[in-house]
Amino acid sequence: MDFHLTTEQQMIRDLCKNFVKNEIVPIAEEMDQTAQFPYDVWKKMGDLGMVGIPFPEEYGGGGMDWLSMMIAIEEISRGDASLGVSLLDSVTLPANLIFTFGTEEQKKRWLIPLAMGEKIGAFGLTEAQAGSDANAIQTRALLDGEEWVINGTKQFITNAGLKHNSLVIIAAVTGQGEGTRKRISNIIVPTGVGGYNFGEKYKKMGWRASETRELIFDDCRVPKENILGNPEKGYTQFMMALQTSRIGFGAHSVGVAQAIFDVSLAYAKEREQFGRTISKFQATQFKLADMLMEIELARLMVYKAASQKDNGENYFATSTYAKIFASETAKRCADQGVQIHGGYGLMDEYPVSRYWREVKFGEILDGTSEIQRLNVAQKILKL
Repeated sequence: MDFHLTTEQQMIRDLCKNFVKNEIVPIAEEMDQTAQFPYDVWKKMGDLGMVGIPFPEEYGGGGMDWLSMMIAIEEISRGDASLGVSLLDSVTLPANLIFTFGTEEQKKRWLIPLAMGEKIGAFGLTEAQAGSDANAIQTRALLDGEEWVINGTKQFITNAGLKHNSLVIIAAVTGQGEGTRKRISNIIVPTGVGGYNFGEKYKKMGWRASETRELIFDDCRVPKENILGNPEKGYTQFMMALQTSRIGFGAHSVGVAQAIFDVSLAYAKEREQFGRTISKFQATQFKLADMLMEIELARLMVYKAASQKDNGENYFATSTYAKIFASETAKRCADQGVQIHGGYGLMDEYPVSRYWREVKFGEILDGTSEIQRLNVAQKILKL
């Protein structure tokens, strides 16, 4: 086993780290306050090749691996959680689905702009009654001649509504599957097509600069050829993408946890009580030691899952472990970080306050911690 990054992977890390320092950190607090997506920053990320890292050059990507992509997600999230989740959602879900299951025409039309950072994608699975239970999806798509007619509502959808959003891939019921299961297919819906409307932007407690909306489909018509891959295999398709996304959420949580550690360590070295800095007190040292240890363990599991995906291995278990452990590590780090800051940790003038609001998302989105543990029990332990 080789625990060292390649030269190319280290270059990605250095590139992203310097970019975050110069372009993202200075505006992160403003982004949280204004809830405005930084379009100029995204364009620069695209120009530097950060958005299409794992996709072939012929489709506008960097021709590198998924581990490199997770390193980029980690570093961007370390600078700002909103930008990090917008990146991971576009890359691991719609772009990943199109690359893996799309036709050559779909890849050329839709993947290239996504991989180059000219556009951003969204994925629509969740509904009011269908969160953890994907088979409860109510959105339907009926074939009428050469068009799919879509009716239904999706909620909590990231990236939809951004001015450079080009599409959403939705999971819709297209018929009856085997047994009691519905036949669920994935369909590309271009932004701006008739019958596809956005709800109001959600007001969230964190990740405020990322767009999250309700999507309403009212007799929305898209061409028959917008179906993605085998219409009988939609469930399998989006489960693959979700497993990749869960590695991304793990990387995201590691990045935010690292940011929490950074500011907590710096504060502990500056804050004086009883005639010395609080970093000299064992109680503070133990908090910092626990944070650093858990972050490194979470990072290793994220990297292992990404490496398994790159090597064509089964990464279901490791991506599940990575998401659970990394998201809960970030939550624990946020609690400890605020505790180290004391009263100042409750003040919005300090970034640890923002981080504390943001870490909870990782335990809920893309499969709650409870569902992940259920996956471990039922699919890994086979209980």
